[in-house]
Amino acid sequence: MTTFRKFFTLAVLLLPLAAGAQSVNPMAYYIDEEGVEQETTQIDKGEAPLTVTFRANPSDMDDWTPSYEWHFFRQALDQDPEELFVRYEEDTQYTFSESGTFNVMLKTFLDNEGTQLDSITIVVTIPDSKLEFPNAFSPNGDGTNDVFRAKRDYRSIVSFHAYIFNRWGQKLYEWTDPAGGWDGKYKGTDVREGVYFLLCKAKGADGVNYNFRKDVNLLRGFTESSQSSGTTTE
Repeated sequence: MTTFRKFFTLAVLLLPLAAGAQSVNPMAYYIDEEGVEQETTQIDKGEAPLTVTFRANPSDMDDWTPSYEWHFFRQALDQDPEELFVRYEEDTQYTFSESGTFNVMLKTFLDNEGTQLDSITIVVTIPDSKLEFPNAFSPNGDGTNDVFRAKRDYRSIVSFHAYIFNRWGQKLYEWTDPAGGWDGKYKGTDVREGVYFLLCKAKGADGVNYNFRKDVNLLRGFTESSQSSGTTTE
C-alpha cells in the first residue's frame, strides 16, 4: 500500500471522531443553604450531609454510544489520593457525609476500542464540623433570639438530637435538626422565665462527637437595649 493510500485510509478512520467534536461538560448540582440549586465544577464549602448530582452533559455524540466512569477519590495529606469507588452511568448521585477533599473524575469512552475523551475532575470540599449553643434566649416576640437553637455558624453535622428539661427533669421539648429549636413553650403554653437544661448529642462529618449538657437561661424581658448586662444570647 502506498504512503498516500495509508494516509487516506487513516484519515477516513479518524473522520467521524474529528468531525463530530464529541465532548462532555461534567457538572455538579446541589442545593445550597438558601435552598437554591447550584451548578459548578468545584464545591468549596459544602456542608455535610451534602447530596450532589453529577452529570456528564455529553454533546455531538452523533452515532457514538459512549460509556462513562465516575471515579471517586479522597485526598489525603502528603499522600496519593485514595480511590473509593467507581460509578458506571451518565449521571450519578452521591451524599458526602464525611469531611475532606474529594476528587470526582469523569472518564468517557466512545467505543469498545478504548477511544477516550480527556478526563475531567470535579473537586468537592467538605469542611470540619462545628457546633455551639448560646447560654440564653428571649422568646418575647420581638423577632430577636425568640428561639433557642444552635448558633448559626454550625456546619457538617450528620446526626443531631437535642432535649430541653426543666429543673425537675421533665422533658419539655426535643428536636433532631440543628436548624430547629425551642420556642420557650410546653404544649403550646409559655413556660416561666428561669433556668432550663439542654442535653444534646451530635456527630460531625469529621467524626467528632458532641455531648452538650448545659443550663439555658430563658429571659422574656431581655431586649437588644439590655445587652449591656453581658448576657450572651447569640
